[in-house]
Amino acid sequence: MNESMVPTRPADAAPTRPADAAPTRPALRIATAGSVDDGKSTLIGRLLHDTTTVFEDQLQAVVKASRRYGDGETNLALLTDGLRAEREQGITIDVAHRYFATPARSFIVADTPGHAQYTRNMVTGASTSDVAIVLVDARYGVVDQTRRHSLIATMLGVEAIIVAVNKMDLVEWDEGVYLNISKEVHSFVDSLPHPVPVHSIPMSALLGDNVVDGSAHTPWYDGVPLLTFLESFEPTDDTLPGARLHVQRVIRPQGGEHADFRGYAGVVAAGTLTVGEPIKVLPSGRSSKVAALHRWGKPVQEAHPGHAIVVELADDVDVARGDVLVAGDAVQPPEVAEDIVADVCWMIDQPLLVGTRHWFKHGTRTGYATVTAIEHRYDLVSLEHQPTDELVLNDIGRVHLRLSEPIVADVYRHHAEGGRLILIDAATNTTAGAAMISAIAAWSPEI
Repeated sequence: MNESMVPTRPADAAPTRPADAAPTRPALRIATAGSVDDGKSTLIGRLLHDTTTVFEDQLQAVVKASRRYGDGETNLALLTDGLRAEREQGITIDVAHRYFATPARSFIVADTPGHAQYTRNMVTGASTSDVAIVLVDARYGVVDQTRRHSLIATMLGVEAIIVAVNKMDLVEWDEGVYLNISKEVHSFVDSLPHPVPVHSIPMSALLGDNVVDGSAHTPWYDGVPLLTFLESFEPTDDTLPGARLHVQRVIRPQGGEHADFRGYAGVVAAGTLTVGEPIKVLPSGRSSKVAALHRWGKPVQEAHPGHAIVVELADDVDVARGDVLVAGDAVQPPEVAEDIVADVCWMIDQPLLVGTRHWFKHGTRTGYATVTAIEHRYDLVSLEHQPTDELVLNDIGRVHLRLSEPIVADVYRHHAEGGRLILIDAATNTTAGAAMISAIAAWSPEI
């Protein structure tokens, strides 16, 4: 392979940092966003290449694909754009997740599409991300998709937006161009219903300037390269809402030496579960204590977010799949609800109408959701609330839902895991919509 075919960083840039040391901090989840051809896939390819995450055979395959689909120069975007249609058209269609690591931490990157018709794919990629990198082509400045994706990212709860002013090499590294774009995006995000911190970086993803290493072309920029910023970013501590565990399965051997064992299996969604601490079982509201915790078949004293565990309780409490174990002293306890208000991103051609009914899935609980009202749809450019009686493909709007089964719900912005659910088309079993809970109606169990 001819290494000269791979675009390189400036000659005076620091050597590529190795990734041979084990990260010691939690993985940072990142979503790229922006308009078509702003360079999202190229940026991710550059991150993978310059952090020595790409294997030799992968790079060779990209070189061959570049000859087939391009002009012969190595296109790092092909490291993420793997579908044939993506490579032929030079666009991103589906969400691609890539993983890389540095000695400081590991990263999970979602490469999301830029076309408006694939808004649902962008929502999918951003829904689990800590930060969003919104790319802007320096030649064209802020466009509708820049604003649309910034709004969606903040709605989905990202904690920061990084404005990557890309292709600065094509505007002769003009500081004025960078400052104008940075100011416009900052002003827009500050005007959103849920503004987040914004950090701007001038760069060239193709050449590698200010991606992993600094650039000699931007002496006027006193910030850090993208990777350095990502390594230092600290997302909100996910223990704040208090311990949560959605019960996936009740384990009862029904015989043998463990005939009396009763455990509840699930993944810790937030907080820390500790042996001896008081808990509540929702939606019933019954109380108990954690008698024992088991992980990988061994007893442990505590379990943290992401741990798959089995919980034993001190009392014989009726617990079933779909119930939620909640810390008794949670700072922000969830609420049990049958009526919710949610921002819904609609994902299928069949419109969402008042009175329609779909399956819902929230954590491990399922049932039917009926649309009782549609308040409005969001104009993702002007930010206006447009009255409507339906949501069509890729629309995002505020909807009232009546659920056939009570759920243990959080407001999405307080705790994303407990504040989101999906709507499923009962006829085709396809995901019809993604819902983010914005308000919860009071509920009380029947006596």
